[in-house]
Amino acid sequence: MIARTLPAIDRDNEAYWTWGREGKLAIHRCASCEYFVHPPVPFCPRCESRDVAPQAVSGRGRVVTFTINHKPWVPDLVDPYVLALVAIAEQDDVRLACNIVECAPEAVDFDMEVEVVFEQAEDLWIPLFRPVTA
Repeated sequence: MIARTLPAIDRDNEAYWTWGREGKLAIHRCASCEYFVHPPVPFCPRCESRDVAPQAVSGRGRVVTFTINHKPWVPDLVDPYVLALVAIAEQDDVRLACNIVECAPEAVDFDMEVEVVFEQAEDLWIPLFRPVTA
């Protein structure tokens, strides 16, 4: 487990941080125009509808950009580690800030196909991504 500062949970982001317990990646989606919304907020920035709720997505995506960090910013953080922006497969403009795991940092590349895995931290499930193997 990576040492990390845990997020403050509210009613908008709770599904994103807890549905991993069931192996699901939750992204808010507008029921009116079907636009995915992240970070999670209670309205749609595209059509201004208030009919927005979490929905499970495939958990697949691609690495848009990344950095290999060599500085442990918090105690017990093992370096090097990869911090990336991953675009979800369902909507390319939804970008998740995350760590890429289960591969050497130097193996990470732009447009690499990845899939979600979850790491439990207290009662939260942190979405991380690993390379797709099949």
